[in-house]
Amino acid sequence: MGKGSKFTDDYKREIVRLVTELGKLPAEVAADIGVTTRTIKKLIKELEIHGDDAFPGRDNLHAADEEIRKQKRRIKDLEEENSILKKLSPSSPKTGDKVPAYQGP
Repeated sequence: MGKGSKFTDDYKREIVRLVTELGKLPAEVAADIGVTTRTIKKLIKELEIHGDDAFPGRDNLHAADEEIRKQKRRIKDLEEENSILKKLSPSSPKTGDKVPAYQGP
């Protein structure tokens, strides 16, 4: 199958079962279904790491991955906000620039 092909969760689990339970070689299974050996090994590793939560589907992240994504987004937002606030700063103690006080009309 080419890039972007989709396997169902059950199909992925069956692929892993062929290797782990039936003793087929990853290269053998890969050749049978038209993917790389690396893909087969990646599926096996995902199932070992995440168990029943493996293969969450497109645009669905594992809970830990979702939390990391949210934290990275929060950091990016805070850095952007910090950058804006620095640009708005009217004076800097390093240069000695002073903003004149408003004298009024």
